[in-house]
Amino acid sequence: MLEQEIKLQFQNLEAARAAVAAAGGCLVVPRRLIDDQLFDTPDGRLARAGTALRVRRDHDRAVLTVKGPVLSGPVKSREELETSIGDGRIAEAMLARLGFLPYFRAQKYREEYTIGPTRLCVDDAPVGIFVEVEGTPEEIGRVSALLGRTPGDYRLESYMGLWRQRCHDKGISEPADMLFDSSVTE
Repeated sequence: MLEQEIKLQFQNLEAARAAVAAAGGCLVVPRRLIDDQLFDTPDGRLARAGTALRVRRDHDRAVLTVKGPVLSGPVKSREELETSIGDGRIAEAMLARLGFLPYFRAQKYREEYTIGPTRLCVDDAPVGIFVEVEGTPEEIGRVSALLGRTPGDYRLESYMGLWRQRCHDKGISEPADMLFDSSVTE
């Protein structure tokens, strides 16, 4: 499956929610904590190939995801393969037994909305407040305009990329995981 998305940054959670409500967003999944653990080989082979291997803990469920390299285009597009798994801790132990190492952990509070066929995720993360817009490039453009934004506002970076840039900007050479108890948040 091809995942196509952008992020739009907002000043605060209230502004993000207000923009989504004004655009006609319908809440489909309420706010909950999402905890992602990324894995790679000891030599970083997956990262060098632009791919990602993730175990996501989302409230009472867990999901294993593999993402392919980012494709060129006006929005962030990449192949995404996902499947539900029983217990995230067991899946992480299995990946470790296969030689994969955890290398980055990220948390965010997320609530999900829809506007027609487009999915919007209001994310409250240690790196900031974002609305992720997922759909076709045309739908992303249409919904972004409803949110009062233009393609110049699109953020195509991953949360890990945004976090590492923020740590770099603060002079932190070895960024920690993106967790709510981190000392790098503002």
